[in-house]
Amino acid sequence: MPSPVTRALEIHLKSRPAGLPNLGNFERVETRLDPPQPGQALVRNLWISVDPYMRGRMVDRESYIPPFQLGQALDGAAVGIVEQSADPALKAGDLVVHFSSWRSHALIDAATAMKIEADAMGKIPVQAYLGALGFPGLTAYAGLRRIAKLQHGETMFVSAASGAVGSLVAQIAKLMGARVIATAGSDDKVRWLTNELCIDAAINYRDNPDLGAALAAVAPEGIDVYFDNAGGNHLEAALAAANPKARFILCGMISGYNTGSAPAGPANIFLAVEKRITLQGMLVSDHVDLMPDFLRDMSGWISDGHIKLRDTVVHGLEKAPEAFIGLFEGANVGKMLVRLG
Repeated sequence: MPSPVTRALEIHLKSRPAGLPNLGNFERVETRLDPPQPGQALVRNLWISVDPYMRGRMVDRESYIPPFQLGQALDGAAVGIVEQSADPALKAGDLVVHFSSWRSHALIDAATAMKIEADAMGKIPVQAYLGALGFPGLTAYAGLRRIAKLQHGETMFVSAASGAVGSLVAQIAKLMGARVIATAGSDDKVRWLTNELCIDAAINYRDNPDLGAALAAVAPEGIDVYFDNAGGNHLEAALAAANPKARFILCGMISGYNTGSAPAGPANIFLAVEKRITLQGMLVSDHVDLMPDFLRDMSGWISDGHIKLRDTVVHGLEKAPEAFIGLFEGANVGKMLVRLG
């Protein structure tokens, strides 16, 4: 007897935002999913990820990843439980990481899912596979190890360090023996970075409009590596503080994502020439070959307590747009997640 059709809820992109997205740019839609065909699995989502890079996908332009389409569900990383499977690699009850989030249920190609092994589930919360053990963690790991080649004793500066990527960058850099300086957008976040994550110095950038002076005060001997998640005045401050032959990882520039026009470049960019600074853009998809080493190392660090996890959790699929907008308002500490069910 064939399996029944599944009713699913999805969050669609209703209109393309101008500036900061608002709730009117999204709509909740009920749909129906047929039983899985050979090679497919029906997954009920448990956790979905919301990430700053998704803002770029709301613009209809060619980029490294296709834009979201109007009237269709948004997608991104998710953890779900297999309810039906037509592929021998997965069975009902398996937990998987996949890329069809912003919906209650999804039909996925089984070959594209990563099964979470049972022995890992007891030690590490499954939602960590969207943060520390997911692409945010791999971004931090690859950026520091492969691109920056961070060395023991160097001074590293990371912007937006209370976020999903930045908080992991700061912690991994400490494990690698670096002196770590960070920025965050509130005194509470600064205290979390310094008191719990043991970052050497943290700056509340909202209280320090002259960020260059604030950075110089805590890094009088300059910085050797900068991990950029913010752009704007953070990048200018890092250029001013950089030592000769510093390495910059350009991961994200959240300060300009909702401006509606291209932000002005750093006024002091010529310092990159004078100081022979290496500036390298980073897309995590270029570094998936590191996944086995990354999962081994990060799992060990989490289990040993060397990496501390913190999530900001919003409950209910209908709250996903609200959670996404909150990313640009400083609402999250650590990874922003939506829990379903």
